[in-house]
Amino acid sequence: MTMNAPNEGIAFWWIRMIYFFCIPIPVIFLHFILAYLKLIQEKKLMLLISYLVCILFLGLNCTNLIIEDIMTQRVLRYFGVPGKVYFLFVITWFILLLLCFKEMIRSYKASSSYKRNQIKYLIVASIIGFTGGSTTYLPALNIESLPYAPYGHYFVSLYTLVITYAIVKHRLMDINIVFKKGVTYAYASLLLLIPLFLLFLYGQHVAFKAVNYTFSIFMLCVIVVAAYFFPKVKVRAEKTVEQFIFKNKYDYRKTISDLSRAMVSILNSNDLCIKIITTTADALMVEKASIYILDEEDSFYKLYESMGITKEEIVSNYHKEDPFFKWIEGHREILIREELERYTTDTEAMSVVERMNQMESEICIPLITKQKLIGIINLGIKGRGEMYTNEDLELLTTLSNQAAIAIENAKLYEDLSKTRVLMQRADRLASLGTLTAGLAHEIRNPLVAIKTFTQLLPERFDDDEFRNHFLNVTAGEVDRISSLVNELLDFARPSQPNLNKEDLNQIVEKMLLLVATESHKKNLQIIKEFHQSLPPVVLDKEQIKQVFLNILLNAIDATPENGAITVGTKLIEKDGYQKYVQIAVRDTGRGIPKEDLDRIFTPFYTTKHQGSGLGLAISHQIVREHNGSIEVESEEDQGTTFYVNLSINPLLTQKGRTTEAIK
Repeated sequence: MTMNAPNEGIAFWWIRMIYFFCIPIPVIFLHFILAYLKLIQEKKLMLLISYLVCILFLGLNCTNLIIEDIMTQRVLRYFGVPGKVYFLFVITWFILLLLCFKEMIRSYKASSSYKRNQIKYLIVASIIGFTGGSTTYLPALNIESLPYAPYGHYFVSLYTLVITYAIVKHRLMDINIVFKKGVTYAYASLLLLIPLFLLFLYGQHVAFKAVNYTFSIFMLCVIVVAAYFFPKVKVRAEKTVEQFIFKNKYDYRKTISDLSRAMVSILNSNDLCIKIITTTADALMVEKASIYILDEEDSFYKLYESMGITKEEIVSNYHKEDPFFKWIEGHREILIREELERYTTDTEAMSVVERMNQMESEICIPLITKQKLIGIINLGIKGRGEMYTNEDLELLTTLSNQAAIAIENAKLYEDLSKTRVLMQRADRLASLGTLTAGLAHEIRNPLVAIKTFTQLLPERFDDDEFRNHFLNVTAGEVDRISSLVNELLDFARPSQPNLNKEDLNQIVEKMLLLVATESHKKNLQIIKEFHQSLPPVVLDKEQIKQVFLNILLNAIDATPENGAITVGTKLIEKDGYQKYVQIAVRDTGRGIPKEDLDRIFTPFYTTKHQGSGLGLAISHQIVREHNGSIEVESEEDQGTTFYVNLSINPLLTQKGRTTEAIK
């Protein structure tokens, strides 16, 4: 443009226009590099300062401080004479470029091979483009001897080619997204900036009878930058105003937001309702609050928790078909008692108002999930008699949606826990059924011996040897029967989770006693390899008994007659520091096919004709809840070994588990 300018005035205007577009280049490039390297948040202060400096130089470009005059040049014909801050501008320009290269090189060293390859192309393209482009400053520095100086900007085309190659070949960026955003921003800019620019020109013509194109373009650039930063500044300003002027409102909104996040981790419906009521009431300074949740089994909405209201003051249960709850389910929005009372004359609505008065509820918030009302939250009058604002209602609406989902999830988790308990009981009963027939025979044999001795006792009462032998045998058999019956009763009796330090050797011994009859039927040899100095393990004895009984019965079932089962215990270490007690049960049976090994812990999977498929699945779950592991090794026709590894101190609360998890 300067080469074709008819006079110095036009050339001077074009030179300033060129600098208007040249000044933002390093700042925009820095923004691009930081965005590509995902460093915007980390370097946002640096980026903000860079944009402010850019705006400053754009403003100075309207004066003679950057370009103060025109000079003739051998090739370009006209070129700008540097002003007082020209060299400061050039130094700043190159400093910003160096910052870009510094971030690219740092990321190049820290990135993976694929990312490094992308950054490499970006560095090479940038060196080519900016090295060539920067030579256009040489004439202003009175360096005219270099023949390529006016043509260095053609190197920018090579930059574009290298970047294009990197995009296509190495997926430098998603070209579809770039194209879509580029077209969108360009179209939006044309729609807004062209009319705005024309308006500037018209306004100057009307007001000053003259038009300054440089000033108009500068103002347009300022507006663009302001439009970019306005949303960010607006958010920060709102937060600052809320924190200092409306501090109480800001605090309660933050509290409610924190509650929304906390609800996800609470899986007990009672605890969840308490958390919702207490936190919401405290945040809004409400003295009275209550929450009703639907009990599907009883078809009643039950009062789960209340605050500032005694249960004697309000009704605890309402039937599912109660008109009040049906009305709420039909309207699906927050009910405000005062508005209903003031603006509604409908009889049905007035009965709703009456019910809200009974519940001491100023607003009633429905809890709806899957198009179904699962409960309501009642909040009384706010502290100091303040009204509930639209902002309060919007926040409570959001909270109610999240609370409904959280309560539904908690109830599903509780149902799952109940189902698991029922499955454990079913498996326990199945094991008892297997043992009962054998135990009856085991008890009958010593009773026959006792009966025989009792019948012979009157005839041989004076025989001291017989009498002593009778006492020893009878006492031993009675103790044996007592042990069997006690173990059977302990195993059959439902018990609450009870974590104590236990001796695993003793537990295994008792389970071997219970299965002794089954092993005798097949003439199996039971080999014990117990470590005699095992430390005690924190566990639920009755649940671990169920694990061992399942594994032992499976081993007996899999082992052919006259085979052997080896039961051993030992102390092992995992991960180099964590100590476990390992119980190994090895049989000499037919083994488990490889294709079945991955499925043996799947519920209801079984290869037995009479099996339920629950035993190993439940055993696996119990061991996991004790922060342990259960493993299996098997070779067909060689036998199977089950390893149960129990941590010496399982800490059931680890990883989000609680003792509630094994109920």
